[in-house]
Amino acid sequence: MAKSLKPGTPAPKSGQYKVPGTKTEVTAVKGKPLPPTPKAGQGYTLVDPTKHKPKGK
Repeated sequence: MAKSLKPGTPAPKSGQYKVPGTKTEVTAVKGKPLPPTPKAGQGYTLVDPTKHKPKGK
């Protein structure tokens, strides 16, 4: 199972992050802090990383 990331932690990768056990899903940008969760003690897991196309191809 993926490690849960705390709110305020910089996102390690760009993509869709979800709060496990809920329908809450957010889009995060690599290096930007994850937003607050609906309830204390919750975290985020990456469910759909952004797919980047190589530049110049």
